Amino acid sequence: MTDINFSAPALSPDSRLADSRAPTLREADLRWDIIELLFFAYRDFVGDPDHELEAFGFGRAHHRVLHFVYRYPGLKVADLLDVLRITKQSLGRVLKQLLDEGYIVQKTGNNDRRQRLLYATPRGEALVAKLAGLQTTRINRALGDIPPEGAETVRRFLRAMIDRDDPDKVLETILGAGTASKKE
Repeated sequence: MTDINFSAPALSPDSRLADSRAPTLREADLRWDIIELLFFAYRDFVGDPDHELEAFGFGRAHHRVLHFVYRYPGLKVADLLDVLRITKQSLGRVLKQLLDEGYIVQKTGNNDRRQRLLYATPRGEALVAKLAGLQTTRINRALGDIPPEGAETVRRFLRAMIDRDDPDKVLETILGAGTASKKE
């Protein structure tokens, strides 16, 4: 692999993104090691399922929708939008394809007929299991060289990376339950 050496161009104050949540750090304080490891870990973590999904004409959005619908049966469309942080239009396109191809079913709510509740079909469950199996194999391989207490450290680190002020109900369930959920 070729080394890439360049210096970042100096940004004027007007061209910098203003984010009140991000403290200003000196170049020497930036965590390039962790940033780049996260980029590569994410690339490879989603790469295994991406390859599998190509055969179905699906992408990462399909994977995320299937994952959360499977893990949280009866998930409301509104809550799914909050979890995924995508537009209604983007979800609509992906959801229509998953519904049309029989991976997800949509039912109306018992108390509120306007609610659209989502459930994975057996076909959807099988695909989610296959994708989760690929990702679990990668996770187990990575954890293989780490002592058992290290897995808890990894979980704490990942939970700490998530914005705590995120209001969505699924995230509250995940953070509140640690690793437990409805489908375990």
